Amino acid sequence: MRHTGCGGRVEPTIFGAVLGHKLVVVSDAHLGATTPSLEEAFLAFLDAVPDLGDCLLVNGDLFDFWFSYSRVIPRRGFHVAAALARLARRLPIAMVGGNHDRWGGEFWEREAGLRFSPHRLTFQVGRRSVAAIHGDGLTEPHLRASLLHGVINHPITAAVFRAIPPELGLRLVDGLSRHLGDHSQNEAALRDAAIRQRAWAAGLLSAEPELGLVVMGHTHRAALAELFPGREYLNPGAWLDGYRYALVTETGAELRQFTPRVPPPPQPAALR
Repeated sequence: MRHTGCGGRVEPTIFGAVLGHKLVVVSDAHLGATTPSLEEAFLAFLDAVPDLGDCLLVNGDLFDFWFSYSRVIPRRGFHVAAALARLARRLPIAMVGGNHDRWGGEFWEREAGLRFSPHRLTFQVGRRSVAAIHGDGLTEPHLRASLLHGVINHPITAAVFRAIPPELGLRLVDGLSRHLGDHSQNEAALRDAAIRQRAWAAGLLSAEPELGLVVMGHTHRAALAELFPGREYLNPGAWLDGYRYALVTETGAELRQFTPRVPPPPQPAALR
């Protein structure tokens, strides 16, 4: 596979049809709107990924907000972006944008070495074809949510935001962040959203029989189901909800939770 680099050059990438054979999947960390300890745990998770699998999928809403400027890297996401760039030198990383961090531009591929798409990626894990989609804008039952999805994903919206000075733009987002997605805590509404998402995944598997797995996020509801013989739907759950992630191979998948290593307590200084 090749992509166009700086100045229109055609450059090779490390990504072929097969991303790897043991895929680590993580979604919905919403870094920047959570506690510093959650970001520290995520950095520890990235350090552990090479021991867990041989490729990584970040399936949307890694950050509570991310926007790729032409000359500015958002300070709030710097440590994680740098860690992803380092990890991408060791193994393939794919990233799908979510409703909070879809505006990746060329940064993730050109500067960080990831394979990035704002909406969907399709690749193989071994001989298994995988479609990765965050899931926003697909099953929302309310007109307001559909309209909001259309507005925040419109190219004009990104162009207008890019024209705003970054410091002012990021402060503006801090005030609007809670409106970017559905933050309902109603259990019935969340359960219904997860049911609708599973049905949508079943429809995609039916429409694209070559797919062996559909990975989604967004609902923050962990799910793993065989919808057709040997063909599955997976939602790893939200990283912010107990460090959830998933592992995928060509024959199956499993839901997991990461346990950060607790550093040993400091030893008392020797008496002198």
